[in-house]
Amino acid sequence: MNITRQHEWLAVANAEESFEQHLRVSDAFPLRADGIEILQLNITRQCNLSCKHCHVEAGPGQSLHMADDVLEQCIQAAAHPSIKTIDITGGAPEMHPRFRDMIERLARLDKRLLVRSNLVILRDPPYDTLPALHARLGVELVASLPDVRGARTDRQRGDGVFSGVIEVMRRLNALGYAREGSALVLDVVHNPAGAYLPGDQAALEADYRRVLQEEHGVVFSRLFCITNCPVGRYLDYLQRSGNLADYMQTLRAAYNPAAAGSVMCRTTLSVAPDGHLYDCDFNQMLGLGVNSGAPTAMADFDHDQLAAREIVTHNHCFACTAGAGSSCQGATT
Repeated sequence: MNITRQHEWLAVANAEESFEQHLRVSDAFPLRADGIEILQLNITRQCNLSCKHCHVEAGPGQSLHMADDVLEQCIQAAAHPSIKTIDITGGAPEMHPRFRDMIERLARLDKRLLVRSNLVILRDPPYDTLPALHARLGVELVASLPDVRGARTDRQRGDGVFSGVIEVMRRLNALGYAREGSALVLDVVHNPAGAYLPGDQAALEADYRRVLQEEHGVVFSRLFCITNCPVGRYLDYLQRSGNLADYMQTLRAAYNPAAAGSVMCRTTLSVAPDGHLYDCDFNQMLGLGVNSGAPTAMADFDHDQLAAREIVTHNHCFACTAGAGSSCQGATT
């Protein structure tokens, strides 16, 4: 779906009250960055899966990878002392041709380094040696596991994905990931299968722990709940199923001023494969680049300007401010 069409649908779905109006009422407009603590690098659109909810519309047929010069610029920027976390995502980031070299170099910066993975890619060559590399480098892994019940996960991600995730979790646990006394972190991410908000994060984490331990013998570190953002394939689903207006109304009705004050874009800078800069991964998919005079590409990275920039918002931002709030690190309030 083209970007202009996505903007039109989001505008129509909230024609009466925009996100900007909600921010103004809660005295939170304009949103401004509060530094750059997280540098999120979207290094590829290629993926071994084609998940129904994917907001980046990744898949096996995608071939966009971050170019070598942009990778170098990102590694240099990541060394800035205010940046504490380097967040690698995709697609399946492991499919980038320079993935191994990149994480080796980023690990030398001695910062929090995390990789978002669907895990099933780590079952087969040439990716099956990556778990040992991650363990050696102390890389945090954030695994997508939409539901703790296999049938629900497979409906969203493809047949056999759930069993593949469990298989790789066992391997990671054997390497020390999520084990008591180990510094190796394995987090899992839940997102709803339908057009509704996620449940309470603490309650869902308890349910995941019980089911995964009792039925599959695997453990994890933390669970993150992420509200589905009406972007990419998920927006397509909402439109096809006739749920877009109702879903947007649900998000709008659940607007939480406290969540608006702690949205991830205030401390995150998102870098696209082509080096352009965005306030978040969702804005990246909508082509809403950083604004207000800040540098727009990694080649012109200026920390101080970007750390104080005004955040670009649209109606899809209701997803991050609904209920307990949503971010790449889970609930925010």
